[in-house]
Amino acid sequence: MKAPSASPAAPQTPRAAPPWGLLGLLAVAVLALHALVLQTAPLRFGPALAPETPHAPAFVTRRIEAPPAPEPAAPAPTVQTVAKPAAKPPAIKKKKTAIQRPSSQEAIEFIAPTEPVLTAEASAPEPLPEAALPEPETAAEAPAASAASAPPTGPSQTPVTAMALPASARLDYKMTGSAKGLTYHANAELAWNNAGSAYDARMTVSALFLGARSLASQGQLGPEGLAPSRFSDKSKSEVAAHFEPDKGQISFSANTPTLPWVKGAQDRVSVFLQLGGMLAGQPERFAPGASISLYTVGPRDADTWTFLVEAEEKLELPMGTLHTLKLTRQPRREYDQRVEIWFAPALGYLPVRSKVTQHSGDFIDQQLRAINPP
Repeated sequence: MKAPSASPAAPQTPRAAPPWGLLGLLAVAVLALHALVLQTAPLRFGPALAPETPHAPAFVTRRIEAPPAPEPAAPAPTVQTVAKPAAKPPAIKKKKTAIQRPSSQEAIEFIAPTEPVLTAEASAPEPLPEAALPEPETAAEAPAASAASAPPTGPSQTPVTAMALPASARLDYKMTGSAKGLTYHANAELAWNNAGSAYDARMTVSALFLGARSLASQGQLGPEGLAPSRFSDKSKSEVAAHFEPDKGQISFSANTPTLPWVKGAQDRVSVFLQLGGMLAGQPERFAPGASISLYTVGPRDADTWTFLVEAEEKLELPMGTLHTLKLTRQPRREYDQRVEIWFAPALGYLPVRSKVTQHSGDFIDQQLRAINPP
């Protein structure tokens, strides 16, 4: 059977191009769609926009009346300020000059040393606290004077118009003291050697097992009494003061600046013998109420000691009953000691008792027990 033959293909007609007006409408729609997407996309997908700042309320002003002005106050007193002086340039270091400095602890070592020593008693020896055994005070250890302390006084001397010194003798004393409520005892001896033109005086405090301390004065004798040339204070070591009238100075072995020499100056041993000689030489001059001032030198310093003549007293001493004349040195500063000393006219105005009282109430009472040949 014979297959039918394919019919010829019908001819294709070309499509007509879309009209330009339709294309324009389509472009406008696309643009509108993009614009809508751009406006809404940040709200949906991007970071949230900051909320719109609310509108501030309208600013309303009003008039406020000022209060009446207060009356002007009295002007404050004008404080005048004093300009501080300009700092001085550093001074050129010179040789040490004399400095008048009062002793911070003016102990009367001749009668009552600052180092009381305990006597060993066979019955029941009393313990002595360490506070009662101070070392000799050095210039570096001396406390500085406070602003409230009295200023140091210059050298002062009561003129000597008559002098009568006792003959050589050795005086033994019984010493009783109190420190922080404890009582202690010591032995003391004053060896006085009157050689006519020269003298030697030595005060020694000693006790068994505790050693000794001595204060010594050597010098010349003249119409005005004692003229010391050397004063020493010896316990564990020795310190000394040297009187040098030819140089017009007093020098010290304790690395202390020199002081001017003053005519009639005494030391802490000779001062009491000088007082006794002045009382014996002219007793009517030193009636109760009179005072005696003597420039007194220690191992490191010097100061004026003034004694008030008080009254005659009858004393009961270990040696016996004696009629005495009492002199007192009153404290002049805080922490000064009160010193009372009794002289016996019957013994050539030798010192027979002394009492030193500290500001704390502690005291040392030294009383004559015997008097012997030198």
